[in-house]
Amino acid sequence: MAVRFAEKLATDFRTVDAAFMAELREHFSDAEIAEVGLMIGQYMALGRMLVISGGHEAACEIYEAPGG
Repeated sequence: MAVRFAEKLATDFRTVDAAFMAELREHFSDAEIAEVGLMIGQYMALGRMLVISGGHEAACEIYEAPGG
């Protein structure tokens, strides 16, 4: 459920509607939903900062030069 939440926040946060929130509440308390949402946002921001700073090339093996 947390992964689905992360996917929605990353791709189209407007799809987190009342029905989805009700489904989240079947698994998490409101405090847990807030905590997971903040963590998702933090990691999304970190990933974006790595990309704009060029750090993603050093942090991600798919950007390594062949043979290196």
